[in-house]
Amino acid sequence: MYKYDQYDNQIIQDRVSQFRGQTERYLNGQLKEEEFLPLRLQNGLYVQRLAPMLRINVPYGMINSAQLRRLAHIARHYDKGYCHVSTRQNIQFNWPDLAEVPDILAELAEVEMHATQSSGNCIRNTTSDQFAGIAADEIVDPRPYCEIVRQWSSLHPEFAFLPRKFKIAVTGSDTDRAAIQVHDVGLQVIKNEAGETGFRVLVGGGLGRTPVIGSLLREFLPEEHLLTYLDSILRVYNLLGRRDNKYKARIKILVKAMGIGAFKEKVEAEWAHIKGGPATLTQEEIERSKSFFTSPLYEEIDDVSVQADIDGIAADNIAFSKWLTRNTFAHKVPGYIAAVLSLKPTGVAPGDITDNQLDIIADLADKYSFGEARTTHDQNIVLTDIKKSELFEFWKTVKAAGFATPNIGTLTDMICCPGGDFCSLANAKSIPVAEAIQRRFDDLDYVYDIGDLDLNISGCMNACGHHHVGHIGVLGVDKKGKEFYQVQLGGSANEDAALGKVLGPAFEQDDMPDIIDKLLNVYVDQRNEDELFIDTYSRIGLQPFKESVYAKQ
Repeated sequence: MYKYDQYDNQIIQDRVSQFRGQTERYLNGQLKEEEFLPLRLQNGLYVQRLAPMLRINVPYGMINSAQLRRLAHIARHYDKGYCHVSTRQNIQFNWPDLAEVPDILAELAEVEMHATQSSGNCIRNTTSDQFAGIAADEIVDPRPYCEIVRQWSSLHPEFAFLPRKFKIAVTGSDTDRAAIQVHDVGLQVIKNEAGETGFRVLVGGGLGRTPVIGSLLREFLPEEHLLTYLDSILRVYNLLGRRDNKYKARIKILVKAMGIGAFKEKVEAEWAHIKGGPATLTQEEIERSKSFFTSPLYEEIDDVSVQADIDGIAADNIAFSKWLTRNTFAHKVPGYIAAVLSLKPTGVAPGDITDNQLDIIADLADKYSFGEARTTHDQNIVLTDIKKSELFEFWKTVKAAGFATPNIGTLTDMICCPGGDFCSLANAKSIPVAEAIQRRFDDLDYVYDIGDLDLNISGCMNACGHHHVGHIGVLGVDKKGKEFYQVQLGGSANEDAALGKVLGPAFEQDDMPDIIDKLLNVYVDQRNEDELFIDTYSRIGLQPFKESVYAKQ
């Protein structure tokens, strides 16, 4: 895991001091609201419906036990005892006092955390695969390149005030667990036929008001040119992106308006001027970044033997067996396994986690996973390096802590933004809809029969809940001051990325569990053997679902 150097620490300390002065001047009336706005945004501070919201960066999802304990302390002493894992792997506090935000940032700096560039029209937190470095299907570990991008983008003076926010996601596997096709820039680390490392580059993806699947910009970009090529993309966007209308200012609008061919011509022309220049990565710099992500001291373990022991325990313990099936992930090192801590128990807002639970995860990370954890873009927590021989003991602990709901990848493991309960941009509440659906489908046998299914809920068109790419997507809309919910079907954020299609007229909040039930009934009636929901939808299309949902009773 990357450790801050003297430059990182100095930058963050200076930033905290600077923002403390800005906040004091604002509270004293020396800065106007419009003057303070861009300053607070570049430090992760939003003004929400009921209180400020502070967004903390978790670069590419990696977080250590000391940082988890500090987040617990902040939740306990500066907030209301909990925080929220966002769909960009960040941590959000929903109730800080504005006057105390500089103190929070100072405390975060002590454990190498910050909120810089977690909002505003700049390059945001780079996200990645939550199983990076341990996945058996991984081609190249993307984390060193994520760190290089983080360092390049931090307070980059040329890109501090872009037309709009800019998001980069990186994956190192053929299986896309980072949703790279729906980001401003998506990078897949690959090997060419000669065995050289490089990037498949996508551009112009994104959700929000105008959802777009990214376009292929380069099939293979040699690794040493990563930063110069990103510079070229950002320069073209910074120069040509619209600034007269924030709803048309994202790079996806520019790429769509120009066409990918014309956009690529501009990028390649810009790149011709800087290719091979000072920002070209040397092999020494690449190896330096890789040195922060070496494998921990794994033990040599007889995987066959420990797996047999686990299978024997699972045969006698149904709850453990269900958790094993749903909440664990294969590890590339024999005798080890990764486990997903579900933040989706019924009755809890998806992604919320308490101060006490953060302390428990820190203890679990220290005891079982070399002191490290990962946040995920589907709002859970992962511990990646658990010995299989300790897995049953680990499960009993996470079960007592409320993290063992065996629902990962199912209907109730839903993505959900905070919605109208907190966000001033939302048209409708998201959390009550999520809870109602969780309570309606609390029969795990039925949920398992339905199988893998992505249900995503957003409270407005900004799509923080990624509803466009849910197999079932739910969007909160406003109709004459009343909250309604529009349903979309057929989306995907994976390597088969697709945008959902609107089912039809929106529904009232109380109807949503029934609507989901009708959709699932169509799937159960129409599916072929071993077909998942998305497979059946792809085969039969929207119409059968529409006919069932809107049929007159």
